[in-house]
Amino acid sequence: MVDERNLKIIKRKSYSKHISAFLFIIFLYFIYSLVENPRFGWDIVGKYLFNEAIMSGLLLAVCLTVICMVIGVVLGIIIAFFKVSNVFFLEKIAQLYIWFFRGTPILVQLIFWYNLSALYPSLYIHIPFLDVDFFKFTTNDLITPLIAAILGLSLNEGAYMSEIVRGGILSVDSGQEEAATSLGMKKIKIMLRIILPQAMRTIIPPTGNETIGMLKMTSLVSVISLSDLLYAAQSIYSRNFETIPLLLVTCFWYLVMTTIMTFFQEKVERHYHYST
Repeated sequence: MVDERNLKIIKRKSYSKHISAFLFIIFLYFIYSLVENPRFGWDIVGKYLFNEAIMSGLLLAVCLTVICMVIGVVLGIIIAFFKVSNVFFLEKIAQLYIWFFRGTPILVQLIFWYNLSALYPSLYIHIPFLDVDFFKFTTNDLITPLIAAILGLSLNEGAYMSEIVRGGILSVDSGQEEAATSLGMKKIKIMLRIILPQAMRTIIPPTGNETIGMLKMTSLVSVISLSDLLYAAQSIYSRNFETIPLLLVTCFWYLVMTTIMTFFQEKVERHYHYST
């Protein structure tokens, strides 16, 4: 004989199944309405999905993501070291860097670097009190849209990565550093060989999220006329006026790339989970 508690559990499971089935039916109807709606222009989506300009923009977005994340991670590690160094001057540099680049919008930073020539028409190394200049360049020739994008995205990412790395460093038990110091190890060697490897378990998950965010953030470079994925789509729909289908193409490729990145992020997280 089934007692009252088991009967309640059975009823609860039955309700859950009915609710799940109902939600699944709604989801299928939603997908059907998307596919059947001719205004989405699925034939146009298929036509431009592998368009040469779209593929070129996708490649640029991926390259920007890789380059800016590498520079951002390196900057983040350096700034994090400055902030935990207990050296007053280095700590203030780190605080100022983080304050500025986290406190101003990334879009403003991109536009600023793109228009740097308005402040400095030429860039050069000058020896004070002597009329001697070295390595003189015209700013517009040096700060191209690509360089402006790399500067803006990398410097901004460095500020966020520094806080992620600092959090990872602080998550390691201070006794590890004390034990290594008692063995006569130098501070930089302790940081690189003992603290950072253990901090990776804490650093990797948010770094993966930052990488995915960086991929999507590359769409902002379209405002400085850099031919990324979004800019390529905008260039096409400005001519054929098929705005929605081209935006769907853009969304499709961003979803593909973020899905791939999420897969590898989970692999890396599992690796560090089992190796620590």
